[in-house]
Amino acid sequence: MRRRSLLLAAVPAGLVTLAGCGDGKSDSSKAAPSPSPSASASAPPPPKIVEGPLPAITAGTKFDEKPTVAKGPGEPSKDLAVKTVIAGSGRTVAEKDFVQANYLGQIWSTAKVFDNSYDRKSPLVIQLAQGSIIDGWRYALAGKKTGSRVQIAVPPTWGYGKSGNAQAGIKGTDTLVFVIDLIDSFNSKSSAKGTEVPQTDAALPKVGTNTNGEAPSITVPKTAPPKKLVSAYVLEGDGPELKADQAILCQFKGVVWDSGKPFEQTYGSGRLSQFSLQQMQQVVKGLPQGLTGKKVGSRVMVVVPPDLAYGDNPPTGGAIEKGSTLVFSVDILAAM
Repeated sequence: MRRRSLLLAAVPAGLVTLAGCGDGKSDSSKAAPSPSPSASASAPPPPKIVEGPLPAITAGTKFDEKPTVAKGPGEPSKDLAVKTVIAGSGRTVAEKDFVQANYLGQIWSTAKVFDNSYDRKSPLVIQLAQGSIIDGWRYALAGKKTGSRVQIAVPPTWGYGKSGNAQAGIKGTDTLVFVIDLIDSFNSKSSAKGTEVPQTDAALPKVGTNTNGEAPSITVPKTAPPKKLVSAYVLEGDGPELKADQAILCQFKGVVWDSGKPFEQTYGSGRLSQFSLQQMQQVVKGLPQGLTGKKVGSRVMVVVPPDLAYGDNPPTGGAIEKGSTLVFSVDILAAM
């Protein structure tokens, strides 16, 4: 079983999470250098961001190398301390974007490490949105560039609050220190960036290869659909192969074979999809089967026959009918 990051906020786990995220036209993108989401009765006001104090990083000083961090020097600031230790040159992260990051977290007063992703060899993929991540991360990382190492000290107000986190040994008075390596970020304009693979089988749909964040075309041939599951690269990425027990962050488009009508897509919706492959087995069994073993960063076409889709029980009120074969184009942006 994969260990859940202690950073994740306590939110209900959905079968398919469609999470809104920033894009080039969003207010969140424009406001990235100084994010200021609306405060509510349950949310603290935005913090004042200061440069320190912050403890020294004594070992593991390179980007994406597990760091060793000293104990906090004296009393921590009551404000949010943020320092860019290594400046990256990638995409600027905006509020509500998803980030992929390795990190280490420890308690200021004791230097006790309570969580890190380096040992798990599995970077965290999480949305910088209220309710998804502790507020200290949300405010500290917006405006930073991918490829950066960022060190922060988070007072309880923007961490776990007065209740702390007993599971991690964090008291309600503890300031938390994080070193965060920002590997990548994603929003509703993200696409797969793999190498184009020839689509030569005239009996299969042809999927567009555009990588501008817009929905790819799916052209279905006027022939009978295959009776077995088909999974093929459209763009082949160079990331690790998906395992059956992972979850993915993706863009997708689904159309019905017989009509060519789309029944659902993330493109143009301002959202990305995040789902567990194991849980998706309970909805459209063929989709996770077609994605397992494919490389992160790829665009994959999956043709799902009725017995591995909805069969004789399609969703009501949509384009999918009884016995429909479904065609998916899926951009695998990240895995976790």
